[in-house]
Parts: sequence; C-alpha cells; structure tokens
Amino acid sequence: MTASRTARERVRAELTQEITDIARRQLATEGAGGLSLRAVAREMGMVSSAIYRYFPSRDDLLTALIIDGYNALGAAVEHADEAGAPGDFARRWLAVCHAVRDWALAHPHEYTLLYGSPVPGYQAPEETIEARLRDVSVFGRIVAQAYEAGALTPPDLGPPAPTALSGDADNLRQIMPGVPDDLIFRGLTAWTGLYGWVNFEVFGQFENTIEDRRGGFEQSMRTLGALLGLRPA
Repeated sequence: MTASRTARERVRAELTQEITDIARRQLATEGAGGLSLRAVAREMGMVSSAIYRYFPSRDDLLTALIIDGYNALGAAVEHADEAGAPGDFARRWLAVCHAVRDWALAHPHEYTLLYGSPVPGYQAPEETIEARLRDVSVFGRIVAQAYEAGALTPPDLGPPAPTALSGDADNLRQIMPGVPDDLIFRGLTAWTGLYGWVNFEVFGQFENTIEDRRGGFEQSMRTLGALLGLRPA
C-alpha cells in the first residue's frame, strides 16, 4: 500500500511540474491574463476535466506560479548572500542586488508576474506571503546585522523620520530588528530603488538611454548602499 501511494504521489508531482512548466511558457506568449487551464490541458493531451484535479481554477495555477517565482528569486538572493564574507555588509548588499537583477533578466516573464501589472480579477492569497518575503528578509538581515556591528555610517542627508511613521517603522522592523526608524526608511528607500531599477530594465525603460546597464546598475546600487550607510569592509 505504501509503495503504491508513493508511486501515485510521484506521478502527481511529475504531472504538476509539467503543468506549471507549460504554464510558464504561456506566460511568455500570452501573459498572465491569458493563462488558460484548457490550453494547458490541450498541450498535455489531457481532457480539461482532468487538469482540474491538479489546479481547480486558473487562480490556483497562478498562485502556484507566483509562489514558485518568489521561491526561485528568494533562493538566488539567499545563495548570493551566503557566498560572501559575513562582515562585508557592503559587498553582501551588492551581491544581493545583482542576484535580483540577474534572476529578473534570466526570467523576465516570471518577474513580470511577480512585479508587473496586477492580473485582472486575481487577488494573491495569504499563502504567497512566506515566499514573497524570502528576498526582502535577506536584505533586512544585512541591514540589521550591519547596524548591530556598528558598520552603518549613514550620511547626514534628509529629514528624520516623523513620529507619524513609527507604526510603519514597527511593521518593517520585523525584517530589520533593532534598527531605528531613520535607518528603517533608508533601508526601504534602498530596496525600492533596487526594484525600481530592475523594473525599468526589464520593462525596456532604459532603451536609448543607458548603454552600460550592468555598470549603471552597479553605480546606482553603490549609491543606495552609501545612502543607507554601508561602507566597504
């Protein structure tokens, strides 16, 4: 009985993987809004009713793709951070930034699903949150560890964070524990600046403007790191 159940689980896992692989190809040709379970079933040679045993609706398939995408991006960021010297926070920051950009350029359609325009009629469920936080948790860890080590020397720029933002700072402190409000918002500025650049590049906003994309990215990320107070080891 156990062997039979294991075989069924293996077959189910293989078919689920095939369904999501085909769906990713659909993202490239049809976009997330055009994702169709019936079209996936046709490509697999399955009747439409059979595929619903794996994904009851298009939204369930979208959710699976989103979770897979966030996990893949998160794994790339985690690997980049783990490869660096723990005390070289500036280099860790740059490595994480490059990991985000490299993954996005290698998987533009999956990145678009995660950070592009919302899919009409789709609302991401709570089950996507854990995967969505993997990459930002790495960033928060770098900031928190650098602050704890006394390795942050932010320039005297910008106004202090007003007390009206203390509640939002407390929310963000869940991923940057022990970090004061001013640095919390510098960290948020750096992280959103990273994704702003990547969005511009993935969505073609730098055409005929920035030729050396990697060099420009490196310079911008070093600037954001300096705003945060990171300095080379």
